Amino acid sequence: MLTFSSTQIWRTARILNKSRLKSSALSLAGRSISRGAAPGSMCDAETIFALSSGHGRCGVAVVRVSGPASSTALRSMAGLTSAMPPPRRALLRTITDPRSTEVLDRGLILWFPGPQSFTGEDSAEFHIHGGPAVTSAVLQALGSLAGLRPAEAGEFTRRAFHAGKLDLTEVEGLGDLIHAETEAQRRQAVRQMSGELGRLYQDWGSRLKRCLAHIEAFIDFSEDELIEDGVISQVDGWVCALQGELEGHLKDERRGEMLRSGVQVVIAGATNAGKSSLLNALCRRPAAIVSPVAGTTRDVVETALDIGGFPVLLSDTAGLRDSPDPVEQEGVRRARERVQQADLALVVVDCTLLPPDPQQAPAFLQGYIHSVLPPREEPDPVRCVLVLNKADLLSEQRRGQLERALPPQGTALPPQGTALPPQGTALPPQGTALHPQGTALPPQGTALPPQGTALPPQGTALPPWCLASCHSAAGLQALLEELQAGLKALCGDPLAAVPPSLTQARHRAHLTQCVAALQQYQRLRDRDLALAADGVRLALSSLGRITGRVGADEILDIVFRDFCIGK
Repeated sequence: MLTFSSTQIWRTARILNKSRLKSSALSLAGRSISRGAAPGSMCDAETIFALSSGHGRCGVAVVRVSGPASSTALRSMAGLTSAMPPPRRALLRTITDPRSTEVLDRGLILWFPGPQSFTGEDSAEFHIHGGPAVTSAVLQALGSLAGLRPAEAGEFTRRAFHAGKLDLTEVEGLGDLIHAETEAQRRQAVRQMSGELGRLYQDWGSRLKRCLAHIEAFIDFSEDELIEDGVISQVDGWVCALQGELEGHLKDERRGEMLRSGVQVVIAGATNAGKSSLLNALCRRPAAIVSPVAGTTRDVVETALDIGGFPVLLSDTAGLRDSPDPVEQEGVRRARERVQQADLALVVVDCTLLPPDPQQAPAFLQGYIHSVLPPREEPDPVRCVLVLNKADLLSEQRRGQLERALPPQGTALPPQGTALPPQGTALPPQGTALHPQGTALPPQGTALPPQGTALPPQGTALPPWCLASCHSAAGLQALLEELQAGLKALCGDPLAAVPPSLTQARHRAHLTQCVAALQQYQRLRDRDLALAADGVRLALSSLGRITGRVGADEILDIVFRDFCIGK
């Protein structure tokens, strides 16, 4: 009885039907590219139009037309009886309704013959006055022409993608640019829209195609002595190097994704520390209710900010304390949940509650931070800035003592296990003056955290801290500078990142699949080269899904170009 290895069976099938690779890869490409999109022939059969400059009153509105009937629409609306205007040159014309010849407006027209247009098709633009009545009349007139219909959302960009004008990463960059609200978001979107991220992925894809072509050729033709020795060892080196680059690209701490969607910054701390006052001071409006009654804030209060060009979603949370009130308990639970999800935390402490001995302040603050920011499952702790609020209630002498006692940033704190005072140790009686100005301590009986609350490991530094006052605004500028430095550390410089940062969870998912597929190649390489080749093919498919471009013709081209088989 004859037996065949999987490699022999696979090779025989390829010889009998060489188109297997092409049909498989094109099927993958079709599922990746055309999901939810009409075939190109359907797009070419229709001409679309839409207002491209946004709705609302404006000085100038732009109406775009794309498709085979664009020239007809331009002639009908602008009264052109002779040749079309020169491409990409503005021409002042009277815009009329083709049905009634009524004058609708006087504006500029532009002609973009395909393929030298945004969509790759014949296109035209009408630059008209931006009043609602004018734009509505022009759009109704275009809709009356045969073969024209209103465009669907994103349809112009979809046609540009199908025409090869943009890949999917450039399409996403264009969308991000349109929605960019901060300077850093704009910079990142422009960089992606320019194709830099897409070119990186295409380069990796080209290298994977080369690997796959060499493996395919070795399987098909090595027994005919048409392939030199050492081909697979060379592929091993290429795969290993590419896998290292992909893994390094994935270890970016989600910088691009954070910059795109906004950094989650949470204000957290004990009750009556001034958290809501800090929120109002940073957003410069009364976004949250402020009251001397402890536990006023029960739910999470959010506001979007632009801090130094970085997008921030700032959240105020309920004060952290034990309470018999079930509503406040739910608020505390939500606060701790939000802290757990935070990219950066502003830990607020009432600096009038610090120990009378300034030398005890660092240990007290670290214990306070440790109680507000519990350890998370992720290896990196929550980044935080310590806000010593109500500094306006301190005397100059007390303020100076604290500034000298608190260690500079990066200075190590005492060894692990240094405990706080026993549980229930009360502060002095209410009204006891802390300094000559007579600022009083909180009510008698306010307890410290439980006995034995340990500090983090030895060498842990106190995070960046600022003495500030939400009442007088003193120190808020320094706090903003610290916050901006933290945001820059989280998001990085979108123009300086090499390679460009990931910006979409979709990219991360496909790249993770790509790495797993390359690991499959390395795992199966010595056992079954045909199955190992499938790992490289899956990796190539995953990369192709990011840019929307993957095909088998290019793989076959490399086979014949590099090995000259059949010459």
